[in-house]
Amino acid sequence: MSENQNHHSKISKILVANRGEIALRIMRSAKEMGIKTVAVFSEADRNALHVRYADEAIFIGPAPSNQSYLVGEKIIDACKQSGAEAIHPGYGFLSENAAFAQMVADAGLILIGPSPQAMEIMGNKLSAKAAALKYNIPMVPGTEEAIQDVAEAKLRAIEVGFPILIKAAAGGGGKGMRIVEKADDFEEQMQLAVSEATSAFGDGSVFIERYVTSPRHIEIQVLGDTHGNIVHLFERECSVQRRHQKVVEEAPSSVLTEEIRQRMGKCAVDVARSVNYTGAGTVEFILDENLDFFFLEMNTRLQVEHPVTELITGIDLVKEQIKIASGEALSFIQEDLKINGHAVELRVYAEDPNNNFLPDIGTLQTYKTPKGNGVRVDDGFEQGMDIPIYYDPMIAKLITFGKDRTEAIERMIRAIAEYEITGIETTLAFGTFVMQHEAFKTGQFDTHFVGKYFNANSLKVEDETEALIAAVIASALFEKKSDVVQSDGKSKGSSDWRKNRQKY
Repeated sequence: MSENQNHHSKISKILVANRGEIALRIMRSAKEMGIKTVAVFSEADRNALHVRYADEAIFIGPAPSNQSYLVGEKIIDACKQSGAEAIHPGYGFLSENAAFAQMVADAGLILIGPSPQAMEIMGNKLSAKAAALKYNIPMVPGTEEAIQDVAEAKLRAIEVGFPILIKAAAGGGGKGMRIVEKADDFEEQMQLAVSEATSAFGDGSVFIERYVTSPRHIEIQVLGDTHGNIVHLFERECSVQRRHQKVVEEAPSSVLTEEIRQRMGKCAVDVARSVNYTGAGTVEFILDENLDFFFLEMNTRLQVEHPVTELITGIDLVKEQIKIASGEALSFIQEDLKINGHAVELRVYAEDPNNNFLPDIGTLQTYKTPKGNGVRVDDGFEQGMDIPIYYDPMIAKLITFGKDRTEAIERMIRAIAEYEITGIETTLAFGTFVMQHEAFKTGQFDTHFVGKYFNANSLKVEDETEALIAAVIASALFEKKSDVVQSDGKSKGSSDWRKNRQKY
C-alpha cells in the first residue's frame, strides 16, 4: 500500500496540475462535490478559462511547459501555499510520472491517481508485459524482454514471421517504432530504432512483436479502489488515428461481441490487479482481423476520451477518482454496470487536415459551440482567445450521445455543422468526412483509416461545393431576377451539381 492510500481523509481542496479543457472538466466535478479548486498557470495562460473558473490560481512560471506545468517542485509548492490536500494531474504533463507521484507522497499530499509503483511498472512496456503475464493475458507474439543479441532477435523475428514491429520499451506516441518487412532489413532497422529510442527517451531498450496488419485499437476503462475492488466500464474503440494519435473515439465498439467484451474486461481487471491498481486507468488492446485481442499497454491516468465512457455508463469518472483517493470504496459492483446507448467523440484540434494535420496557431475570431440534445463540448477557449504555440493543439472535444450508433453519428454530423470556428484551421471538416465515410458507418475500419481513405483532396470537394452555392446565390441576388433560382433551389438550365459531386 502506498503512502497516499493511508490518508483516507476527506478532501476539501484540490489543486489541478493541468490546463485547458481537462482542468475545467476536473474543476466542474469537484465543484459539484463541494470541493474547492486551485488552478496553476503559466505566463501563456494568464487569461485562460481554467484560471478564472478555479477558486484560486497560482502562477507557476514561463510559458514553455518544462518551466511551468512539468516542474514537480512548483506544483507541490503551489499545493502547500494554497493548503490543497490533493493534486489531480489530468492527462499529459506529470500524470504518468512515477517520480512526481513519489514526490507527492513524500510531501504528505494525495495524488489523485495510482501508486508510484503501479505507474513505474506500467510506464515501461516490458515491465507491463511481465506483470500481465502473471495472469496469462494474451500477448502479441514477440520477445518478452529487451533485445540484447541482434542475431538472436533476428531468429526470433523469423520465427514470429514478418512483418514485425520493433518497439521502444519506454516509448509512446509512435516514437521509437519501426516496421520491418523482411529479414534482410532487420539489423539496420534495429539500429535505427535503438538510436531513436535513446534520443527520445534516454533508454535504448527495444523489443519485437508480430506486426498486426489491420489492427483495431480497443481499450478498456478500469476503476480500482483502495479496498481491492476493481471493475471495468467496458470498451472504447479508438482506431481512427493520425500520427499514432487518436482523433475519433467511440463507445461501445461496433465489432465486439458480448463474449469478447467480457473476456477483454476480465483481462483488463486482471492487468490492473497485477499492480494493485487504484483510481482510473485504461488497459489498451490490439484487436486483429480474426477478433483475437492482445495486451498492448496500460495508461495509468484519465484518458482524453473518457467522456464517451461516462455517457454510456452514467458514471462521472473524475468524481470516482476523487472518492477513491479519499479512501472510499466503490459504490457499485461489476453487475451494476450496463451499456446504455452509444457515444462518439471528435477531438477538435487546431490543425490543418489538408496539410498533413500540421498544428495551426492563431486567434479564435469566431467561436460558437453546438448545443442541443445529446451534445457535450469539453473545451477551454472562448471567442477572441489565442491558441498558444507551447502546448498540445487540442481546442475542444465534441462528444455526442444517442440511443444507438446511428443516432450518435447523425448527431455528431449535426453538431459539427453547428460548431463555428474561424481564424484557424481545425479538424472539424475531417470529423464530418469520417462520420459520412462508408467504412466508418459500417464499422469496417482499422487504425489505417486515415492513410487508406483520407488525403488533402478529400475536403476540397466540400469547399468547392460551398463556394458554388455561394456563387449561385450571389448571381441570383445580383441579377435581381426572381426566376433565376427555381423554387426547388436549382438554377435553371444548370445540371444538378449536387448529384454530380464526388461521393466519398
